Amino acid sequence: MQEGNKRIIGVVTPGGDAAGTNAALRAITRIGLHKGFGILFIREGFGGMVQGSLYFQEANWYSVMDIIQRGGTILGSGRANEFHTREQRMRACKNLIISGVTDLICIGGDGSLTAAHIFYKDWPGLVSDLVANNELDKSLAEQYFSINLVGIVGSIHNDFPGTDMSIGVDTALHRIVESIDAVDSTAKSHRRSFVIEVMGLWSGYLALVAALTTEADWLFLPEWPAPVDWPDMLCNKLKESRAAGQRMNIVICSEGAQDCTGKRIRSEQVRDVIAKRLQYDVRITVLGHVQRGGIPSAYDRLLATRMGAEAVFALMDFDEPTVIALDGNSTVRRPLSQCVERILKFRQAMEEKNWQEAMHLRGRSFLRNLNAYRKLAKIHPHMESEALSGGYSFNLAVMHIGSPSCGMNAAVRAFVRYAICYKCRVYTIKDSFEGLLDGRFEEMDWNSVNYWTMYGGSFLGSQKSLPSMDLDGVARRLAQFHIHALLMVGGFEAFHSCLIMAENRHKYPAFCIPMAVIPCTISNNIPGTDLSLGCDTALNEICEVIDKLKQSAIGTKKRVFIVETMGGYCGFLATLSALCSGADNAYIFEEKFTVDDMKADVQVIFEKITEGEERYIVTRSQYANENFTTQFIKQLYSELGKGKFSTRVNVLGHFQQGGNSSPFDRLTATRMTIHIAQVLISAARDSVQQDGSVYTTDPNHAVLLGIVDQTARLTPVEDLKESADFDHRMPVFQKWLRLHQILRILARHDCVIEASSKLFQLPHLTDDSLN
Repeated sequence: MQEGNKRIIGVVTPGGDAAGTNAALRAITRIGLHKGFGILFIREGFGGMVQGSLYFQEANWYSVMDIIQRGGTILGSGRANEFHTREQRMRACKNLIISGVTDLICIGGDGSLTAAHIFYKDWPGLVSDLVANNELDKSLAEQYFSINLVGIVGSIHNDFPGTDMSIGVDTALHRIVESIDAVDSTAKSHRRSFVIEVMGLWSGYLALVAALTTEADWLFLPEWPAPVDWPDMLCNKLKESRAAGQRMNIVICSEGAQDCTGKRIRSEQVRDVIAKRLQYDVRITVLGHVQRGGIPSAYDRLLATRMGAEAVFALMDFDEPTVIALDGNSTVRRPLSQCVERILKFRQAMEEKNWQEAMHLRGRSFLRNLNAYRKLAKIHPHMESEALSGGYSFNLAVMHIGSPSCGMNAAVRAFVRYAICYKCRVYTIKDSFEGLLDGRFEEMDWNSVNYWTMYGGSFLGSQKSLPSMDLDGVARRLAQFHIHALLMVGGFEAFHSCLIMAENRHKYPAFCIPMAVIPCTISNNIPGTDLSLGCDTALNEICEVIDKLKQSAIGTKKRVFIVETMGGYCGFLATLSALCSGADNAYIFEEKFTVDDMKADVQVIFEKITEGEERYIVTRSQYANENFTTQFIKQLYSELGKGKFSTRVNVLGHFQQGGNSSPFDRLTATRMTIHIAQVLISAARDSVQQDGSVYTTDPNHAVLLGIVDQTARLTPVEDLKESADFDHRMPVFQKWLRLHQILRILARHDCVIEASSKLFQLPHLTDDSLN
């Protein structure tokens, strides 16, 4: 029973498990307790809710200790079969009322959230029936005549309407993409073809994004059925690819793949077609439940933490049942009833074989990914309509500027191929502005960027140089190669370079061309964007190390780890890696701290050790404070913690920039680059002069493409000048700093949290946002 008028949140995780769910449970529990709620864990999904008290557990702060890096769900799960009858729902209703539950958070996919919605609608009637059956006292019935419901989408299939991403999807993509990357080397060694079967009986999202981010040769989806003659088309394409020099082929098949008549296409059938018609050595790899398991990715941990916190805020000002969703880079609230209605429409469209309607209901993001795959995966360029280019053939150039970062190579591949489709000539410039001054331009063709997407680093070479080293020379080289538009992919130096060239257009006609910047740096220190390419891969690398550090402390004496991250003056990596890994604090340049603050933190360490914690982890950004260095903090902690704990330092260094690109960075790089290629080609078309040259001084033709709130946003670099701190190479205002409050609350530091509307953008629901 509830104590007085204290509200109690029941938390249940029915349906298929999704990595990241435990991070959501941690956030719900600790933010809920911070806000004065009681927390009740409901084990084994809806079945546990029906069974009652044996499956209910009151949660406290330490119930969710050290679970953020664990896959699956600590509550256990179960499908919604236990909830199909009214009698079962009535038993669940009674059990919740007896336990004092006033609010319910359900973490699950479309089936689970649909069942939760039915339960919510039935609740008043269930309460009335319980009273009529003498199973519930009238006073309790009046007190619990309604329940507040909030859903969080946790499903690896990403098939719930209204959200761009659900918990578990990114981790599943990590498992799939890592497997295909591993298959890549053995396939090339033996000139083999592989058919990779991935999960998705009704949803092809995993298969689609995996194909786009691994450069697969062919793709079978439920929502985009193959034509009846797919065997002929598939074999012709694979034969052409081998003739073009490919040593292997990858075919990705969703488990629910079908042709346009609704006939199921199975992996074995695809293998047999290739083997019999082409005599290729073909293997099948069925990834199965590997896709659900393993350690959650940094993205899923962060997404789940944000959604869990927002779910508690949504209950605080409850109006109607909502689903916590992701719109662009912001957490938003969607009416659950509208989302459920859209689910039913999609199922009906699939049953009626209305493929066009089904694709429409999947949403714009799905369609954009599919169109990108279809365009970029061809063996030869498919020349598009001349409307975008105006019939002109432009010379475009692309270069990397700043420190190497994952996503750079994927961006070049997408840029080269997309531009070639519009009859453009594309040059890559090696080694940033030093290479430009030396004339290291190379014209690229369609196949010169094969298999670039997966690799980290920079195949072009990337250096921290600016055009101001020789503006005359830069202008001469651009004029020499008749460059009509220039793309710069990189960090703060890329933004600064574009700004310098834009500001010097009045001196150099060669700079009077469309120019654009795609932010790509692990530091995430560029104005005009909330997120940069490369950050996701770096966060995964850091989290992997911190997970191992936490594991190393098990069974040892009490230990404090100080982990130094890269990022220069920007504390993005330190803050978000702390949030994603369950670290206890982050020392960053943006949040000033003193010796007294560090002494207070040591007192928090003492308290946590007294209550049973074995380790404490602090992250520190590279230039957090010129005097309070990592070594200084270690020495201070060591002195104050004598006899209580030992202190260790880990400086992570440049490995944070390495490794293969994460699925998120590959996908985002591809989609952003396609967008910017369209912008540059159309700007060049609009700037053609009578002599055929391109000339523009329009500030809107020197832009940075950023991810801001819910959308990709183009901002003139000259408009961003006042938003940049050039001394510290970072933006003046950074939205991610709002998450620092969440970090401190989750680590049990004294902190007053802002209202949710300030922490997260909450736009009104529109038909477009549902799409």
